[in-house]
Amino acid sequence: MDSGTISGIITAIFVAVFIGIVWWAFSKRNKERFEEDAQLPFQDDDDTPGKRGDKQ
Repeated sequence: MDSGTISGIITAIFVAVFIGIVWWAFSKRNKERFEEDAQLPFQDDDDTPGKRGDKQ
């Protein structure tokens, strides 16, 4: 095997992994979870104890 063949095999593996990740990310099974996670920065956390800046 020469370096061109090895490079081609590695490229094919990376393309397959990329397609797998994209398929997983856009699958309907994960949609609800990702929508909930997308709202995390907007949730109110004023009642979280020990938050920096709290004066107790």
